[in-house]
Amino acid sequence: MRVLLDSDIVIEVLRARDHGILTQWSVLRASDAEIMFTTVTAAEVWEGARPGEHKSIGQLFSLLDCAEVDCGTGRLAGDLLRSFRGSHNLQIAAAIQHRAALWTRNRKHYPMPQLVFFA
Repeated sequence: MRVLLDSDIVIEVLRARDHGILTQWSVLRASDAEIMFTTVTAAEVWEGARPGEHKSIGQLFSLLDCAEVDCGTGRLAGDLLRSFRGSHNLQIAAAIQHRAALWTRNRKHYPMPQLVFFA
């Protein structure tokens, strides 16, 4: 199994305040699932990072695999953007391309029928 983390989940894991998210995170980490993120998530997390958070952010990302974003992913993202304006289409394209379930708190933002959700 593969799970792609949306930015909101990465941020919640780093904040360590939501007991439900942390419980699911512990279960996921203990499983044999490949846990992934995209460069979009990395950019969003690092953009809001304070200097005192750099170490913990780096440690978290070191536990995860960065989903490759290639030309095929870009094309799929463009197709999704044409059909579903306003959604985070590179994230979704990466999840679909890598056959990964998306873990997000914002399911309503992702109406794509081919998308599978985690948790």
